[in-house]
Amino acid sequence: MDASGQVSPRLALPAGFTDVLAAERAAYDLPPQLPKVAEQLIHAFLALLFPHYTREPGCRAGDVDADAAALFQLLDEALTLPTIDLDIRRRVSHEFVAALPGIRETLLLDAAATADGDPAASGVDEVILAYPGFFATAVHRMAHQLWTARVPLLPRVLGELAHRFTGIDIHPGASIGHAFAIDHGTGVVIGETCEIGDRVRLYQGVTLGALVVQKAMQSKRHPTVQDDVIIYSGATILGGDTVIGAGARIGGNVWLTRSVPPGSFISTSAAIDRRRTPNGSASTESTDPALEFHL
Repeated sequence: MDASGQVSPRLALPAGFTDVLAAERAAYDLPPQLPKVAEQLIHAFLALLFPHYTREPGCRAGDVDADAAALFQLLDEALTLPTIDLDIRRRVSHEFVAALPGIRETLLLDAAATADGDPAASGVDEVILAYPGFFATAVHRMAHQLWTARVPLLPRVLGELAHRFTGIDIHPGASIGHAFAIDHGTGVVIGETCEIGDRVRLYQGVTLGALVVQKAMQSKRHPTVQDDVIIYSGATILGGDTVIGAGARIGGNVWLTRSVPPGSFISTSAAIDRRRTPNGSASTESTDPALEFHL
C-alpha cells in the first residue's frame, strides 16, 4: 500500500529468471554463507589467542577449551569444500591447530614491533585492540597457514574480509617474517609472491606489486624485501626480480622497479636528510654513493 492508501501492484521477477536463479542455487556446492562463516572464524581465532577478544575477563582453562572447540567447529565448516575430502580436511585441521602456538608467538612479536616503533602507541594492548595493521596481519597469518596447506578459496575470503575491515590488502600467499609492522595501513597492497623479511615496517599506501600482469605467469611476480627495511607512505615497488636490500629506507612516493643494495636510502628528492646505515656509521654513508639514490 502506498502513501495515498492505494494498493501497490504486486512485483514479480521477469519470466524465467526465477528458474535461472533456482538452478544456480541447486548447483552451488560451496558452504552456505562462506563469508559469514569466515568472519566468525576470524573472531574465534582472535578470541582464542588473545584475552583482548574473549567473551569474559579472567577466563579459566575450561573457557579456553570452549573457545578452541568453537574455532575448530567453524574451521571444519569453512573447510567443507567440494575439492577437500574428509581425510584432507582432517589433515589441514590438525596442521592448523599445531601451528597456533607459533602463530600467536609471531603475532606478539608483530604487536611489540608496532608498539615500539610508534610513539603514539601506549603499548601492546592498544596495538592488539585498535591497530588495523595488526588486525590485517593477524588475519593474514591465519590465512597464510591455510594457503600453504593448499586450501582453496577460504584463504582469499579471509584476506578480503581483512581488506574490507582495514583497507589493507595482503594476499594470503605472501610470505612475511617476524616483527612485522604496518603503521596506519590504509591502502597497503602486498602481492601473492611477495617475500618480506624480519623487522620490516610499512606505512600507508605502500604497494608491493607486479610489474607485468599476465594470467599465465607462474614465476615470482612481486618484490623481495629483506630484513630491517622501512618503506614510507605512498611508495610503489614492483617486479619479481626487485630486491630491497637489508636495512634500506624507501622514501615516500618512490616508484621503484629495480633492486637496491643493503643500507640504501631511496628518495624522490635530493633535498632530504641523510640517514645512518644499519651499522650506525654516518661516515660510510657520506662516502659511498651506492648507499643513496635520488630518483
